[in-house]
Amino acid sequence: MKEETKKSTTPSSRKCVTFVVVLAIFVTVFLLHSMDDVRGPRRVPSPMAWQFQKGINNTLVFHKNISAPPKDGGFCKFKPLSSEDAEEERHLVDSVAWPETPLLRSNFSLGLTSNPRGSNFTILPNDGGQQRYVGDVLKVSININDFSGNPKKTGGDFIIARLHNPVLLAGVVGKVVDHLNGSYTALFPLLWNGSAAIEVTLVHPSEAISFLHKLNKDRPDRIKFVSVFRNGRTTEASICNVCLRPRMVPICNFTDIRTGEPWFCYKPKKLDCDSRISHTKIKSAINIGAYQRLFQTKINLKVPIPSSGPRTVRVMSRERGKQVANESFGLSGFYYKGVWNSLSGAKVQHFNNSAISRCLQGKVVHLYGDSTIRQWYEYLTQSLPDLKGFDLHSLKKIGPFMALDYKRNTFVDFQCHGPPIRFSQVPIPQLSYVANKLDSVVGGADTVVVIGVWSHFSSFPVEIYIRRLLSIRKAVARLLARQPATVVVIRTANPKKLLLYETLTNSDFYTMVRDKILRAVFKDTNVHWVDAWDMTVSHYLPHELHPQPPIVKNMIDVLLSHICPVPSG
Repeated sequence: MKEETKKSTTPSSRKCVTFVVVLAIFVTVFLLHSMDDVRGPRRVPSPMAWQFQKGINNTLVFHKNISAPPKDGGFCKFKPLSSEDAEEERHLVDSVAWPETPLLRSNFSLGLTSNPRGSNFTILPNDGGQQRYVGDVLKVSININDFSGNPKKTGGDFIIARLHNPVLLAGVVGKVVDHLNGSYTALFPLLWNGSAAIEVTLVHPSEAISFLHKLNKDRPDRIKFVSVFRNGRTTEASICNVCLRPRMVPICNFTDIRTGEPWFCYKPKKLDCDSRISHTKIKSAINIGAYQRLFQTKINLKVPIPSSGPRTVRVMSRERGKQVANESFGLSGFYYKGVWNSLSGAKVQHFNNSAISRCLQGKVVHLYGDSTIRQWYEYLTQSLPDLKGFDLHSLKKIGPFMALDYKRNTFVDFQCHGPPIRFSQVPIPQLSYVANKLDSVVGGADTVVVIGVWSHFSSFPVEIYIRRLLSIRKAVARLLARQPATVVVIRTANPKKLLLYETLTNSDFYTMVRDKILRAVFKDTNVHWVDAWDMTVSHYLPHELHPQPPIVKNMIDVLLSHICPVPSG
């Protein structure tokens, strides 16, 4: 009996031994390869490769997907998904290049840095004589001195300017030209009859800009993200980010299958990657040592520059008005009597609540983005009593949100964009990338899509933001290809109130750069714009991340003017 058993099992046993040996070799090679990837060059998998890997194991847990640290010391870089994307990325990065200023050592004094209160601006003479008329261009010279009283010899300061009349509630943004020698020129179109006052503000000295560049390269993970993993009674938390610093620990790869958007977490010690249930941003201190002196309120952080002479001009009307060549300014509009007037694109109408309801009748409105887009959802639902929000048991500031005016067949919803969204306790099923949401939109003449994605990308190298925008643009192109009548509106970025923490994570300089990239990426697409930057800078109210109601009202008017334009002819 024993011999029979031995004879009958020997072939099977040999097969098992062979299988075990082959499996052991496979596992050993796989582990060695993975360890090599931890120590050596890494790459982001292509969407196709990721689909194959996901078929084997839901989430990779080896640190093999972050780009190798480049020679300049930065560690948050990814290869573009295609050669075309790579070429466009290079062009976009070059288009927002900023004049370089050597970064001072940590023991520097403020003496050599730009001093806004010690600088000045001067109104330049008018080419056509002393009198100024509507349609003329006002030129202002700006000269920057350092805290030692010496003229600066280099450019690179971040300066914004506006022309305004507080009585008329009028305002327009000025175009600032850097001459790279410590002097600047601000150009303003004269658009209303009456007085016009100049306001010039140094947002950051050039030395601060150099530090902000270095901060994004060296510390793109200074904003902390955490995910909670749970299985039964076991709960763990782990650090997550677009870019994780290399450690000899496994990671969870949550790169989006369809878009290729990267996101990673250090793998929990006990739980699998598949047990991730939430996403949270946590505030943490950012220590920058002596460089903090570059970001001092009322000293060199968003401080007005005084005038060396008159700061106002008197503007007369022309009987035969001269039109400003707005192409040289690129301005979208200006305020007059508190309402926004367009200098390009569709005529801006002004909607009361009943007009808003009529405009949105029969419309499906999808709002995708950050909290500045959620603000529009809140404005509409608070202004229109018949637009009732449904209780989806969503957290107040996170969403998703949905509202319906049953009588007028109007549907409005809001969905936050995916990581690196800086919201707290977002359930993982609600972390949807905008490109993926767009691919699920049927579209058509009664569909409106609003996109606002900018603020939450400020602490990363611009290449991360470019990657996201290119993904969204491709999805917009697919939507408009299948349903050309769909109305797609993009909300641009806007400046905000700056304190130290806000500056280090979401400076107006970071915002301005991303705003330029946003406009460039969607320049040749069939989308409409709400220019939040110009509408915020030129308004009399102080800058806020979430603009105050009068500004939001004007933004909604621009939005609705795109949805319900004035009939031509």
